[in-house]
Amino acid sequence: MRHTLKFIFSLSLLFSMFLGYAQDVPEVSKNKDTTVTKKPKTETVKSETAKPAIQETQKDSVVKTDRYGLRVGVDLYKLTRGLYDKDYKGVEFVGDWRLTKTYYLAAELGYEDKTTEDDRLTSSASGSYVKAGFDYNFYQNWLDMENLITIGMRGGFSTFNQELHSYKIYNPNPYWGELPAITTNQKYSGLTAGWLEVGLGLKAQVVKNVFVGFGVQLKLLVMNNEPNNFENLYIPGFNRTYDGSFGVGFNYTVSYFIPIYKKKTMASETAKKEEPKKKK
Repeated sequence: MRHTLKFIFSLSLLFSMFLGYAQDVPEVSKNKDTTVTKKPKTETVKSETAKPAIQETQKDSVVKTDRYGLRVGVDLYKLTRGLYDKDYKGVEFVGDWRLTKTYYLAAELGYEDKTTEDDRLTSSASGSYVKAGFDYNFYQNWLDMENLITIGMRGGFSTFNQELHSYKIYNPNPYWGELPAITTNQKYSGLTAGWLEVGLGLKAQVVKNVFVGFGVQLKLLVMNNEPNNFENLYIPGFNRTYDGSFGVGFNYTVSYFIPIYKKKTMASETAKKEEPKKKK
């Protein structure tokens, strides 16, 4: 009996020692786990916080090269209009020179010959014109893009001739029918006109250095030298007057860009001003 109690007591003591050791081992392993897991977390946080700084540095270091030079072209609308309109012949050459990142000097030079047939008269106008002014490009291009969406202003001047071919006298009581047209073929030379215009245009690069574009213009006539007893119904470069001082215009151009020199600028100047948000 004494040996049995001694054996049970020894076994209980051994079991309690083993239990205590078992409780100490998870404590060490738990500390090890926390130590091991904390280190990657610290490295992850550091790498995550350092990544935006690296990206921001790379973003600011991107340099864009802007090309400056002369762009010349022709208005396809006026050039091809004579193919389907027997009363019109004309041509217009366009050009612009890049001054700054957004401003361009622009000019147009052309010639028109237009016959106008009205209910009461038939006349024709022929002459040359020149327009000069500037364009402002408000389109933000991506890297290596040179497209334009512009708004601009021009001053125009035209020298031309008018010819009155025939006219009809207005009869308020046409009981016996309309009176026949009177043929005169009277010419008026040395006429001049001037105007201001505001235009909106677009130019897109289809292949290297080749641009296709179109534009619309709203015009205000400020000077008009008219012959006696006759109005200028059509002014080359201004288009029809419609018995008033306002006119409209349209062009469809193809042009070629001749690069002269280059300037290097940051690709994203606004991005430099934006600071990354700090994580709390």
